[in-house]
Amino acid sequence: MTNSADQSWTHAGHGLPGTEPDLNTTAIATGLQLPAGFAAIAGDPELGPAITTNLARVEKKLREAIANSDPLADATSRHLVEAGGKRIRPLLTLLCAHLGDASLPAVVQAAVVVELTHLATLYHDDVMDSAPFRRGAPTAHEVWGNSVAVLTGDLIFARASILVSELGSRALGIQARTFERLCLGQLHETVGPRPDEDPVAHYLSVIADKTGSLVAASGQLGAIFANADPAYEPLLVEYGEKVGVAFQLADDVIDVTGVKVKSGKSPGTDLREGVPTLPVLLLRKAVADGDGSATELLQLIDGDLSSDEALAAAVAGLREHPVTAESWTVARSWADEAIAALAPLPEGVVKDSLTSFAHAVVDRSS
Repeated sequence: MTNSADQSWTHAGHGLPGTEPDLNTTAIATGLQLPAGFAAIAGDPELGPAITTNLARVEKKLREAIANSDPLADATSRHLVEAGGKRIRPLLTLLCAHLGDASLPAVVQAAVVVELTHLATLYHDDVMDSAPFRRGAPTAHEVWGNSVAVLTGDLIFARASILVSELGSRALGIQARTFERLCLGQLHETVGPRPDEDPVAHYLSVIADKTGSLVAASGQLGAIFANADPAYEPLLVEYGEKVGVAFQLADDVIDVTGVKVKSGKSPGTDLREGVPTLPVLLLRKAVADGDGSATELLQLIDGDLSSDEALAAAVAGLREHPVTAESWTVARSWADEAIAALAPLPEGVVKDSLTSFAHAVVDRSS
């Protein structure tokens, strides 16, 4: 059925044949830059071009997947895709596929699925967190309102579900269980720890669900659809879970280091919004243990941080307090455990790149 107002659009679903954007994969590949930690890929004469070309295919298929025949849905769905991003999850899918036959077409589709799933959660997270910016651009709810942003996230997840269903029941099960953990992580973050629950343990569980689960699924799906040795799967799952936690813990510390991050998020944003992160949780523990300097700093953090001056003072105080160095230690320990999980993998560029990435997530300023 066509819309009488515009014969080039259908009421729902994808645009009519031939209306999808004409994206040149070679041109996309030329403009791609691999995230920090993946220098070994770029320097490899065989793996480098293969990964870059498949990343370009992922980018093209992402845009095709979110293209919608409804103009509003099309605009809202494209919003975050076109804002860019590191594409770490699909990159991990493509990289881990090189433990088997990375040329199989299902590998690229699996990579598209994990990025679509990630994008869907970002729409929801930004509404939950009332975040004004994402990747340097206004968030969807700031442009179109909360309801449209939530429904757009649902729509993108529906598209991811369509694609993963084409990959078979096992992939569908992995995605469904991962999405369940993503939702539970957000729920547990929203309600906070139980009275009898350790706040730090609760927080680590939250970020394992919200971040680690999808990173773990990314590597696992790459191995599965490249027909890699099944013995590699649990190693990649453990690695992904732990490197995902390390990544989020590093983000926590970066928020209080006073460095302007590339996402457009100003230092101390989490403090101002009252978001519980590891440095503040450790500070509260220090107060409970009788640390006088921690008590004074916590009073400042729990006070009115609406002014830039008050926020800057809180950021400076937390940056200099020992709990920030302790937070870095915790983040690095998770990265080290992720690397240790890779020990049984065969030596080579894949293992080296995964190891370098784990180091890079805890050795960055943004």
